[in-house]
Amino acid sequence: MSDEVDEVVAAWSRERGDLELAPMHIWSRIDRLAGILAEHRKKAFARHRIEGWEFDVLAALRRAGEPYRLSPGQLIRETHVTSGTMTNRVDRLVAKGLVRRDPDPHDGRGTLVTPTREGLALVDAALATLLDMESEMLDGWDAPDRERLAGYLRALLLASD
Repeated sequence: MSDEVDEVVAAWSRERGDLELAPMHIWSRIDRLAGILAEHRKKAFARHRIEGWEFDVLAALRRAGEPYRLSPGQLIRETHVTSGTMTNRVDRLVAKGLVRRDPDPHDGRGTLVTPTREGLALVDAALATLLDMESEMLDGWDAPDRERLAGYLRALLLASD
């Protein structure tokens, strides 16, 4: 059984047989899978009329547990974006009525971002849709194979960070 990556590697092998092409078998597949996953996620989130970044911010707040509050700095660390990007994202979510800014009771100059009831309901529904879609993508993989794959990917991620 072969795929398009095998064809690409074979072509490079023919053209540049002097190079070690083995990493391409892994990274090119991960790259292609990332694109496929991104398209599926986009469709899952579109069912709820949100973008991926909106889900990311709301999901970070939801994962924080009650009272579902995080500082902008904590949100930046959770979502891996810049301060300016996070300010823009929170502003847009406030405008949509999905989050609010509350004064930080421990820091008079700080704020905490809190999802509204609508924001919590939205992220919960979007998460359920996302998990259904991701489960469908893994149909045909039994639990031991999924666990092995997760372990390999974890090791690869830790080694690449």
